[in-house]
Amino acid sequence: MNENQNIFINKKILVYGLGKSGISSFKFLDKNNQVFLFDDNKNIKLNNSTKKKLISSSLVKKIKFDLIVLSPGIDNKNCKLNKFLKKNSKITYSDLDIFFSFYKNTCITITGTNGKSTTCQLLYQVLKKQKYDVRLAGNIGYPILSLKNIKNNTLLVIEASSYQLEYSRLFKSKYAAIINISPDHLERHKTMNKYISAKLKLIKNQNKNSIAFINKYDKYTQTKIKKIKYRSKIIKVDTKLKKNFINIFKNKYFFTASNKENLSFVIELAKIFNIKKINLIEAVKKFKGLNYRQQIIFNNKDISIINDSKSTSYSSSIEMLKKKNNIYWLMGGIPKKGDKFSLSRKYYQNIKGYIFGINQKKFSFDLKKKIRHKKFSDLTKALDQLFKDVKKDNSSKKTILFSPAAASFDSFKNFEDRGEYFNKIIRKYINVR
Repeated sequence: MNENQNIFINKKILVYGLGKSGISSFKFLDKNNQVFLFDDNKNIKLNNSTKKKLISSSLVKKIKFDLIVLSPGIDNKNCKLNKFLKKNSKITYSDLDIFFSFYKNTCITITGTNGKSTTCQLLYQVLKKQKYDVRLAGNIGYPILSLKNIKNNTLLVIEASSYQLEYSRLFKSKYAAIINISPDHLERHKTMNKYISAKLKLIKNQNKNSIAFINKYDKYTQTKIKKIKYRSKIIKVDTKLKKNFINIFKNKYFFTASNKENLSFVIELAKIFNIKKINLIEAVKKFKGLNYRQQIIFNNKDISIINDSKSTSYSSSIEMLKKKNNIYWLMGGIPKKGDKFSLSRKYYQNIKGYIFGINQKKFSFDLKKKIRHKKFSDLTKALDQLFKDVKKDNSSKKTILFSPAAASFDSFKNFEDRGEYFNKIIRKYINVR
């Protein structure tokens, strides 16, 4: 344990937000502390033992807590206890802080706007191939405090969101990577400066024995890094890998610029951990990508169908729009604040747009005089028309791209739920796996 080990022992603690992160924080802290729980959702489903720890908002305000652990899903400026949180901001921490207070393990923490999960998963598989004892945790779906049997030599590959980093006060990572930055989550961070600052907190908190990896071509990161004080060594990653180099891995998944970017960071990190060339090649060669991230779910000589439900902004859809010809693009959901459609004019003729959902006017305005498009109340109606149009199209191979470029919360729990739904309803039109 490190010097901060006692901060989360023998304390009166409130855990606010009872998603995966909050519940794992509660279970971790409950043995050595007096822990109370609160969630904005009064009807949240909890088991009986956990439910006993749940308290009302009025009781929260009466208890003098030593510490507050805030789940990343809670917006501290737009929640039921926002005034309480503002008053107690100096005693508010994250699950990353708890982990850092109890463990000395080497952490490789990856953040950015797009590609975090893919980079983390690929790095995890590369390190695993080299026989490292490595765990995958964080925003990728495995709360860091839910990990078991962590040994002194266990490596941690952590995906960190801007929300987690914003709330963290103690967490430090020996190795940190910021893959890219583009406008995102501005409905919560309010400004790009605040969003970028949350990401760069990862580097600002490093010490002189740490290493940070940043994208050589990312304008936001490059501009902002010059304005902050940092002590770590900075490595600028060249993400423009040559095609003949990519061919070594024999994996077409890495032909897109976004996945080349992800691979570039993994290659640089692999050097630090002395990964054998054969192990790197084998791990990358076998990598199939993650579900709902540029995932090809059907492919024959006439049609390719790609499920890219993870796309929640224009910037995350742009790469696929550049890569293919004759694209039938399905898009819709909750648009990101400050998001702009910036695709070069030379690609416009390659794309036909099918906008679905309650925000169709917003997307239609963005695409006006750029991309031909039609509007529909829901995804099923959009698909009905899309397949009618595809049947009439006698041109070369067609790509049906489900890349919503928007958040999923208007109709779905998350992008996974949306991706699964797309796979289910697409079977009505074609035999997909």
